[in-house]
Amino acid sequence: MKFVCLGYIDESVWDSLSPEASQKIFEECMAYDNELRKGGHFAGGGALDNSKNGVTLRYRNPDVDVTDGPFAETKEQIGGILLLEARDLNHAIQLMSKHPGVRMGPFEIRPADEATNLMIMETSQRLAAERDN
Repeated sequence: MKFVCLGYIDESVWDSLSPEASQKIFEECMAYDNELRKGGHFAGGGALDNSKNGVTLRYRNPDVDVTDGPFAETKEQIGGILLLEARDLNHAIQLMSKHPGVRMGPFEIRPADEATNLMIMETSQRLAAERDN
């Protein structure tokens, strides 16, 4: 099964780390991600820039409002996303509980909606084939 793991981070804590400390955590996270890769559990992912560099879109019929920053004013913001292959939720918890990123903030683990994701992939492939013809 695929799981989406949202890694949260208190950006003020991260920003207060020395360059050496943040580099050490980064290297530990990458090393564990490589262990997940070797075990066939890492299915993708990516880190996010600081939330102050993002924008939030809100639909306000008939307009779309754009505001600077994250959707919610909270202490912790999403810092990255990891796509995980695991047998079940308990296996996903077991794998992610060892991730060094958990020390920087919580991880939210949710099963991927595989049926919807399959429809999205099939639509993308069909449109790519149409574009190529």
